[in-house]
Amino acid sequence: MSTIVVTGGATGIGYAIAARLASDGHHVVLASRSQEKLDRSAAKITTAGGSCSTHALDVRDPEAVSALFDDLPEVDGLVNNAAGNFTCPTVDLSFNGFRAVVEISLYGTFLASQALARRLIREGRPGTMLNIVATYAWTGAPQVAHSAAAKAGMAAFTKSVAREWGPHGIRVNALAPGFVATEAAVQGILADQEAQDHMLDLIPLGRFAQPDDIADVAAFLMDDQSRYITGAVFAADGGRSLGVSMHRGAARTQASGSTEHGRTS
Repeated sequence: MSTIVVTGGATGIGYAIAARLASDGHHVVLASRSQEKLDRSAAKITTAGGSCSTHALDVRDPEAVSALFDDLPEVDGLVNNAAGNFTCPTVDLSFNGFRAVVEISLYGTFLASQALARRLIREGRPGTMLNIVATYAWTGAPQVAHSAAAKAGMAAFTKSVAREWGPHGIRVNALAPGFVATEAAVQGILADQEAQDHMLDLIPLGRFAQPDDIADVAAFLMDDQSRYITGAVFAADGGRSLGVSMHRGAARTQASGSTEHGRTS
């Protein structure tokens, strides 16, 4: 059983990834700032039969991050999912707001990745890391310039350390989800039917991602099945980042079969 740390693993995409990794037989360490949320998520994973522990952590704290990776009995992998974001016109964005998002997403990824790499190299063991970025790291997006800058930095960091740490048997990849219908998104953006329809028109597959859609790709990239993949940035966005056509595509049609969790069978 390998041990994988998932930062930002108490909620949303991070939790979905952690739950999937636990169901695959890994021991997952959920790391997040809220112990209350960590406890709730860990209880769900263990109730489902998974192996899970928690660690309250601010990924911006170098000493705390180092201590986590030094103190674990064993650690084999890392999913850097912790992130901060909010929408704001860039002309109105404060320096503190910009800095906070970059510190959580980019600095946190650096600190956790470096701490794990140091231990793996010291122990002479291979490992796997996955950085959760976003497709707007390369497409850009209005009112999230702070997050886009941080995610683009994470993508560049992924490629750089994949080359540097590959000789040590450490694989590093990135996964870029598009819009994901998390609980918060359903209650917020998707509560506006007009906004929902507009967004769907831009997605070739015609539906929003569910957290499990992202978790499935993450599980593959953390698994030995992807043992020859490193330095890659995978988009899981239903084709949204392919761009906007000059004309409208074919009307969406409902595929036959079950649509539970937004999938067809």
